[in-house]
Amino acid sequence: MNNDIIKGKWKQLSGSLKEKWGKLTDDDLQAADGHAEYLVGKLQERYGWTREKAEDEVRDFSRRL
Repeated sequence: MNNDIIKGKWKQLSGSLKEKWGKLTDDDLQAADGHAEYLVGKLQERYGWTREKAEDEVRDFSRRL
């Protein structure tokens, strides 16, 4: 999914993101505001993943949309 589309639908996607990655807070999602790089960083922080793992997770999530 295109980053512009993700940004445009961020509020709608936030619920799905929290469902998939429950360790993300509302503040995390609000701060991310559709920016994949920020989301990747928060996933690394919250889950202790490597950057590559977090990027793969975000990429897989966006493909499923």
